[in-house]
Amino acid sequence: MVSIFKNSLLQAHTRYQLLATLIVNIITFGHGLGVGWLSPTLTKIQTPDSPLGFEVNIDEISWMGSMLGLGSLAGNLVVAFLLERAGRKFCIYLLAVPYACLWIFIYSASNIYFLYAARFLCGFTGGAAYVVVPIFISEVADTSIRGALTSMVMLSVDFGVLAGFVLSTYLSYHVVPFLGLIVPVAYFTASLMLPETAPYLLKRSQLGAAEKSFKYYKNERAGSSKADFDDLRTSILAQQTNSPSGWSYKDLVTKPALKAFAAATVLCTGFQFSGIFSFINYSSDIFARSGSVLDPNTCTIIIGLVQIIGVYTSTIFVDIVGRRLLMLISSLGVGIGCIAFGCFTHFAQSHDLGDFNWLPLVLMVFILYLANVGLVGLFFLVIVEVYPAKIRSFGTSVSIIWMSLMVFCTLKLFPLMLHFWGVSWTMWFSATSSLLTFVYFLFFLPETKGKSMVDD
Repeated sequence: MVSIFKNSLLQAHTRYQLLATLIVNIITFGHGLGVGWLSPTLTKIQTPDSPLGFEVNIDEISWMGSMLGLGSLAGNLVVAFLLERAGRKFCIYLLAVPYACLWIFIYSASNIYFLYAARFLCGFTGGAAYVVVPIFISEVADTSIRGALTSMVMLSVDFGVLAGFVLSTYLSYHVVPFLGLIVPVAYFTASLMLPETAPYLLKRSQLGAAEKSFKYYKNERAGSSKADFDDLRTSILAQQTNSPSGWSYKDLVTKPALKAFAAATVLCTGFQFSGIFSFINYSSDIFARSGSVLDPNTCTIIIGLVQIIGVYTSTIFVDIVGRRLLMLISSLGVGIGCIAFGCFTHFAQSHDLGDFNWLPLVLMVFILYLANVGLVGLFFLVIVEVYPAKIRSFGTSVSIIWMSLMVFCTLKLFPLMLHFWGVSWTMWFSATSSLLTFVYFLFFLPETKGKSMVDD
């Protein structure tokens, strides 16, 4: 395992690619922090002694959750408009502003609308980051380590979610925002050192800046071999020659493009309706309803650790076994785990299962570990890689728009489903979605390991 990293991520010529990946993922860590903040906080603000001075009801909770999806949609639309016009680096800078504002709203909340706005901005940051960060990484990373570096997007999100779980569980409501504000300051300061990506600069005919960027991310000295850069320039030039204005609408209806749109749509829909993201946002509530005697917030923190281990697993194996196998294992495992969780809570209503009150935690560990091995950990990697190079930015944006709509729907509906359907039927619904996704992947998902990010 150590040799894998020694021969890839930690080589001299990939060192700055790893550094750039860590820097841009400060904001995805921050997004995870904002997401993880919600679950333990909900248990605090639904009590008469709420630190806000007002209680929230089930309808307001569902709106708080779903605002993340609306914010994600807005963030995606803004970045989709700016990505090719202003560049990757400008979009990366932009993310610091809404993220800082969300913690200001949380700290100063005097009514529920402040929390709605905070969740909207959390979603905005995530929706924008989920487009620009994977594309940025894919354009600076070597093909041999692109999978590992891109999967770090969700690894950093999971670290952030865990931090959000821990901080909002053990610190008072008004302390967490001060710690949250450290993130955008560190992120913006560190990202100042990063050059724009070479492919984008070549598209803008900035040859000198592109070569300088290429050498920076390859950690090459002046006078090093220019063969790789010349190959990149030739590929970009060929694209522009074949389609001087970028892409046309005819490019969207080619067979590879339609297959890519179908795969991305199924992945986005299956990811959200399998309930994975809802489990993270409402995990404390799920454990409280499942019959587990363990502290719900403690279970939530354990789940946060499990997510990190799951994504780390995908980071290790994604460039060895490929994307498709991990996606198949993940979707099938989540489906089986959700069926088992639903069966436990169903039989717990009519039978004494007190000796097995540890089982909900074990099952949720199983579900979220396998979810993070594939569906979560490789989500953005597969979304970026599955599209032809000519329509990659547009296709990725469309996919994240669709995912944002699914986030809104699922986070709005999930607490209502728990309230009116109960845990069992909610879990079986999630299982059905995950298993249908598995069937599609089995027959139609292509392997994208080693795919060029320049050539179609």
